[in-house]
Order: sequence, then C-alpha cells, then structure tokens
Amino acid sequence: MCVTSANAVKIVKALPNKNILFIPDRNLGHYIAKQVPDKHFIYNEGFCPIHDKMDPTEVAELKAAHPEAPVLAHPECPETVLELADFIGSTTAIIKEAGRSGAQSFIICTESGVDYQLKKDNPDKRFYFPATEPLCADMKTITLEKIAEVLGTGANAVTVPAEVADKAKLPLERMLELGR
Repeated sequence: MCVTSANAVKIVKALPNKNILFIPDRNLGHYIAKQVPDKHFIYNEGFCPIHDKMDPTEVAELKAAHPEAPVLAHPECPETVLELADFIGSTTAIIKEAGRSGAQSFIICTESGVDYQLKKDNPDKRFYFPATEPLCADMKTITLEKIAEVLGTGANAVTVPAEVADKAKLPLERMLELGR
C-alpha cells in the first residue's frame, strides 16, 4: 500500500491490519500514529530532509514576531514543529487553509516552492518561512522546459517489464480504492 500526506490518515484507518510498517517517512508515520491510536506502528528512519531540518526555534521566533499569524505545517515536519502548528496538512491542504482562513498572514512550514501558489491565490496575504529556507534543490531541477523535452522527444524514458509494471500498479490502485 502506498499513501500521500493528503490521504495517509484515511488510508491507514481503512486498513484491516493492526500492525503498520510505515516507510519511508518517520515524521509522517508518527503524525499518522497519533491520529490512528488503535494501530501499532513500526517506523523506518527515513525522512524528507527539507521537512526534517525544519527548526522549531526558528518557527517560535516567527510566532513571536508575528503572533497574529497561524502556523501551517506539513506532517513530514518533526513533532517539535508540529506542536507549534495551528494547522497540519498536506501541501494542498496548506494552500486551501490559507485561502479559507480569515487571517492575513501565515507562518508556513513546508518546502518554499509553495510560496508561488500561496501568493497567486492570496495576493493580499503575507507568508513567512523559517530563516533557514526550506528549499529542495532536487525539486528545483525539474523545470517546464525539461518536462516538455521529455514529453516531446521521449528522452530519458524509464521502461520496465510489463510484469513489474503490473505489480507496481497494485499499491497505487489499492490506495485509490481505499481513498474513495
């Protein structure tokens, strides 16, 4: 089974299993475990390096500087950051919460690339990120030009045998089924 940060709680609740081996993100796993206390979680020590290095001291400093600003945090952040949050959700949920909320400023605890969509959807609102910018260099290597080239030329295509592709689809299909 695979999950996303947006559907993880719903999927884990729907599983008949009592024991959950949660990989790769320990922070997301710990967050889900608190939402689904009737399950027993076994964690892997993997994590998103951008979310994991989010510094609770920097978030607290932002809260002190902007006490009117709710903290919106991604569940892959460490628990010490989530404890400071007013809202915890996926990237999409953070964007929706900023738009829905009557607040005019927010402290954002997720990858800084979300700033573009936040400002586009909410041009009159302000968004603050921790001093150590949560920037994923790997994500920044993906550009529209590179995507257009791959789609246009087929360069760098990844192919796998049909039997491998069929097996790989199973966890995705199960996730979609349980997510409905």
